[in-house]
Amino acid sequence: MKFSALLSKRFKDTPADCQIASHIFMIRGGYIKNVGNGIYSLFPITKRITAKIERIIREEMDAIDGQEVLLPVAMPANIWRESGRYDAIGSELLRFKDRSGGEMVLGMTHEEAAVQLARETADSYQQYPFMIYQIQTKFRDEPRARGGLIRVREFTMKDAYSFHTTKEDLEQYYMRCHKAYERIFARCGVPEVISVKSDSGMMGGKVAHEFMLCTPIGEDSLVVCNDCSFRANMETAECVYPEQSGEKEELTKVATPDQKTIEDVCAFLGKDTKDSVKAVVYQQQTDDKYVVVFIRGDIEVNEVKLRNYLKSEVYPAQELEKAGLVAGFIGPKGISDKCRVVYDLSLKTRASYVCGANEEGYHMTGLNLERDLGSVDFVDVGKATEGGICPVCGKHSLFLTRGIEVGNIFQLGDKYTASMGMKYIDRDGTLKTPIMGCYGIGVGRLAASVCEAHHDDYGPIWPISIAPWQVQLCALRSDDPEVRAFADKLYNDLQAAGVEVLYDDRPVSAGVMFSDADLNGLPLRVVVSPKGLKNGTVEISKRDKSYMDKVEKDNALDCVKQLVASMLEEINNI
Repeated sequence: MKFSALLSKRFKDTPADCQIASHIFMIRGGYIKNVGNGIYSLFPITKRITAKIERIIREEMDAIDGQEVLLPVAMPANIWRESGRYDAIGSELLRFKDRSGGEMVLGMTHEEAAVQLARETADSYQQYPFMIYQIQTKFRDEPRARGGLIRVREFTMKDAYSFHTTKEDLEQYYMRCHKAYERIFARCGVPEVISVKSDSGMMGGKVAHEFMLCTPIGEDSLVVCNDCSFRANMETAECVYPEQSGEKEELTKVATPDQKTIEDVCAFLGKDTKDSVKAVVYQQQTDDKYVVVFIRGDIEVNEVKLRNYLKSEVYPAQELEKAGLVAGFIGPKGISDKCRVVYDLSLKTRASYVCGANEEGYHMTGLNLERDLGSVDFVDVGKATEGGICPVCGKHSLFLTRGIEVGNIFQLGDKYTASMGMKYIDRDGTLKTPIMGCYGIGVGRLAASVCEAHHDDYGPIWPISIAPWQVQLCALRSDDPEVRAFADKLYNDLQAAGVEVLYDDRPVSAGVMFSDADLNGLPLRVVVSPKGLKNGTVEISKRDKSYMDKVEKDNALDCVKQLVASMLEEINNI
C-alpha cells in the first residue's frame, strides 16, 4: 500500500475529549471516525488490524471444533420474550417496531438466536456436544460510552455457544475454551491478560470468568494475589477475615450528639473504624422492602454480592423513617422488624463493637453480636481490601488493580435452553434439556486494549501478528531519482516476498514522515535516503526501539525478511 493513496487523516494535536492513549492515538493517527455517541467508522488501517484479530480468533475457535455461523442483528422480540430477557433487561436493549408494527430488538448478545437456530436441528444425543460461533455486529445502548473503542454502543464481537448433555462435558469444554482464549490473547500480543473469576450478571449461570488486561485506565476493579493463582473481579472476590480479637465489654448506651458518620462517631469515642458496625440501607427492586446491611466500619458493601444473596436488584433506600429507622443512628440491637437484616462476615472479627442505638443522638459501645443478638447468620457481602487475606493461600497478600475486560466465558447451564423449550432425545428415549456455555471477545475493544498495553509517547507499537502492515518503508526525498528508484524496487521486492509494506512515497519532510510512522506503529521501519544511498546503506529499525542498524542496500531485502520471520516466530511461540 502506498501512503499517498491511503484513506486516512492524521492530527498533530490531541482532541479535547480524548483522555486515554488508545483513543488519542486512534483519532490522531486516522484509525477511527466518530459518527455518534459510542459509534465509530473504521478507516482501512484499523480494519486491517481487526481482520487479523478475527483471523486469529477463527483459527483458535476452529481448533476446538467450533462451527462458524451468522446470526441476525435484528431479531423479533418474541424469542427474547421466550427467554424472559425482553422484560428483564433495561434500556441497554434497543427495542423498535418494523413497518408492520412487529416488535423487534437489535442484538446486544445472541443466546436466544443461538438456541432458536439449534433447537429444531440438534434433536438427538448423537449430535452433541457442538459449538457454534460468529463474528457479528452488536448494539448495546450503553449509557457510559467512553474511550474510543474501549466502551462503545455498536461493536463487533466474537460470540460462541456450546451445547452439552452433561455438566462434566460442559466443564471440560469450558476449560478447552479457556486455554484457547489464552492462546488468542498471546497471539494478539497481550500474553499478560489474566483470567479472573467474575459475576455472570444478566447472562446467567453460576460459573464465569473474565479475561482482563491490567491497566490503570480499566473500568473493572480486580483482586489479585501475587503469592498464588487467585484472581477475581471485585464483584465476586471472596472475603476472608482473621479470627476474633479484643475483649468483651459491657453493652452501654452513650450520647453522641451530632455524630452521624462512622468516622465522626469513632473519633468522638476514641475508637478505630474497625471496631464499629456500619449500617447501609437499601430497598429491594422486587418489592421495595427495606434491607439493612450491617458491616464493619472500614469495609464497603459489595452490591453485586448483596444482589446475588437477596436474589433481587437493590437501590439506595428512601424515606428511612417509614421503616422505623433513625438515619445516622441505626444499630442491630432493637432494629425495626419492618426491615430485612443482613450481617456481613466481617462482623465476626471483633469481640466488641460501637454501633447505633436506634435513637437520635445515641450509640452503643461494647456490642457483642453473639451475646447481645443471639444466633446470627453471617454472609459475605463485603468488598475485598488491599492487604486482605487471600482465600486460596491464606496470606495477607491481596492487592487491588484495574483492568479492561477483553473477553468472557460463562457456564450458562439450562437458563436459555429450558426457558426456550430446547429438547433432545437421549439414548434411553427420554426428552432432556441440553446445557450451554457461552464465550465472547470484543474485537474492537481488543485492538484498542493492545494499543493501551503497547505504546509510547508518540503512538502505538503494534505486535507484528496484528499490525496493519509489517513494514513502513520511508523514502526521504522521494523527488530524488535515485531514492525513488531504489525505494520503488525494494517495495516491489518486499511485496513479492510476501512482506506487508506501507510505502511512504509522499514528498514531505522527514519530521512529518517519521511522526506519521510513529502513529502507524508498524513493527519495522526501513528508511531510504540520499545520504544512506551515497554510503550504500539503508536504515532498518524496530518501532519499539530494541533494534536499529544500517545495512548494505543490497542486503536490505533479506534483512527485512529475516526480521519479520523472527518476530512472527517469537510471538507465535509465547
